[in-house]
Amino acid sequence: MRAPATAAPAVVVEGVSKTFHMPAEQAHTLKERVLRARHLRGGSSFVALQDVSFSVRQGEFFGIVGRNGSGKSTLLKCLAGIYRADEGRMLAAGRVATFIELGVGFNPDLAARDNVVLNATMLGLSPAAARARFDEIIAFAELEEFIDLKLKNYSSGMLVRLAFATAIQADADILLIDEVLAVGDAAFQQKCFDVFGRLQDEGRTILFVTHDMGTVVRFCHRALLLDHGRMVAIGDPELVSEQYLRLNFPEQEEEERGQLRSGDGSATIQQAWTEDAGGGRRTTFLTTEHCIFRARISFAEDIEQPNINVVWVNGQGQNVFAVSTLAEPGGSGSFRAGDVVELRLSFVASLAPGEYKVSMVLSRPGSGLDFMDRWEQMFSMLITSTHAAGGLAELPHELTIEPAPAVRLERTA
Repeated sequence: MRAPATAAPAVVVEGVSKTFHMPAEQAHTLKERVLRARHLRGGSSFVALQDVSFSVRQGEFFGIVGRNGSGKSTLLKCLAGIYRADEGRMLAAGRVATFIELGVGFNPDLAARDNVVLNATMLGLSPAAARARFDEIIAFAELEEFIDLKLKNYSSGMLVRLAFATAIQADADILLIDEVLAVGDAAFQQKCFDVFGRLQDEGRTILFVTHDMGTVVRFCHRALLLDHGRMVAIGDPELVSEQYLRLNFPEQEEEERGQLRSGDGSATIQQAWTEDAGGGRRTTFLTTEHCIFRARISFAEDIEQPNINVVWVNGQGQNVFAVSTLAEPGGSGSFRAGDVVELRLSFVASLAPGEYKVSMVLSRPGSGLDFMDRWEQMFSMLITSTHAAGGLAELPHELTIEPAPAVRLERTA
């Protein structure tokens, strides 16, 4: 998705740093703070942001990604004015609305009606405007039957629906959104996607923190990757997503990856990767794209018809796609000591959007457990889609709805 290149900056961040000081002991009263001041000055420091600089143009959908503790939410809270940066400056050209923490601004002892007015007022709406939009907010959140229930009795899913439905009513130029899709079912997520599309059409500026790389690739004009408070990458969402996956599964973690590998060494998986139809190596694919899995295998001894298996595992640990040479006509073939071969597996990436770990197993014929080389979680793949999808796969299909033919009923004597 191309960013609005000619638009003026809506958000400017220059050299921002933020450090949190954590005392060795906490003071719970003013007396403790005074009498134990020397002890409280000790402790440690945590650097949350280090010299972060970027700008976001008006009308741009800007993704902020990174592992837990990378500084994503701290950055958004600095932009929202919740935290004050220790160094640098932050500018926002327009009204800012935030959706950062679930339930912030809500009173658990009040019912939905009072909370909507309270929260919407905090977002900049007048009480009259908030009351006028109440029915629309409740309908979006699908909470019509629970408007008189106190919020302390709401589930987390109900809370996030109400909070998001209220936040999007803000007449703001810039929206700061943190992990709105982390809670909620598929139907609510589709509503969020629809809202994102509408906000884009309206030219709103959105800074969006998420762990969902599919959403980043689908909606964002650009993305920023943070790690340990530092900027690692900024730019094309697909490239940033691939770097995020590499951070989550770094090549340098040889010891950890070695624990996921076993076998007698009579055959070895030297290398494995995925590429597109043009031969370019990639780990991010749309559900409609052609994907080619390749692996280079070497043999240390003669062997007839080894079993070769490749498996894709989703985030819930389910094997959603598996290919075995046992099921292929002719099997895998015959190999001699010293042979080096390249396996090629071509398929359409019609899995459900999400992150997948790719594993591969070489085993002796006749037994799937006599491993020559078993390499689990060799690398990660990211599957994205242009629309919300459910289930384990997104199979090619055609759906039509037509008038039903008239049914002629005959009476029997």
